[in-house]
Amino acid sequence: MHNVVVTGGSRGIGLAIARRLATAGYHVIAVARRESDELRDAIGDVIKQGRGGLKFRPFDLSEVDAIPSFVKSLRDEFGAIYGLVNNAGIGTEGLLATMHNSEIEALVRLNITSPIILTKYIARHMMADGGGRIINMSSIIATTGYNGLSVYGATKAAATGFTRSLAREVGKLGITVNAIAPGFVDTELTQGLSDDARKRIAGRSALRRLPEVDDIARMVEYLLGDGGRNVTGSVLTIDAGNTA
Repeated sequence: MHNVVVTGGSRGIGLAIARRLATAGYHVIAVARRESDELRDAIGDVIKQGRGGLKFRPFDLSEVDAIPSFVKSLRDEFGAIYGLVNNAGIGTEGLLATMHNSEIEALVRLNITSPIILTKYIARHMMADGGGRIINMSSIIATTGYNGLSVYGATKAAATGFTRSLAREVGKLGITVNAIAPGFVDTELTQGLSDDARKRIAGRSALRRLPEVDDIARMVEYLLGDGGRNVTGSVLTIDAGNTA
């Protein structure tokens, strides 16, 4: 049973990914600062179904210096790590001119520095094991731009640049590296939008709707499976045709 680490696995897209992969028979290690009620329920459901696995391990990814020992503890407890889904991140909004420097630094640390360092330590093990799958979470904002999301957009553009070059570095070792760029997905992050704003975004999309978290989870499952064995260095957009 392949081990897959999913960061930000306690809610939203991360929880949907963790749930779907566990149902598909993977052994999922959901990482987040705190265990949510929803994740606890999902763990109970997975135990009932009797195949796959879902465990929660608490960790604050902004504690960058603690990442090496955290990865060692995962390796010691679970053995080889086949997949890494770098989904954790924050979507702090703010006009650049008025955003606090500390907010900018926190966003860059959690959305860029943390996943890069986490990937470094997990990829080392994948190299020794002769293969693995890495999936980074980007956003259509990386290429389209959006008012009030300049720093967030910068971090998501970093995810795609990181993906393309790392794919070249580790490909010869049997490791694939891809990014998923969701559009505005139906999660608690977009619940803050007014009904009008949601309708406007949906109306701009070719399919006239917002994608759902399970659409992202299905793509992760595909990339981890046999279908994704020759897909690497790619950015896969899931936005119901918002950028079409």
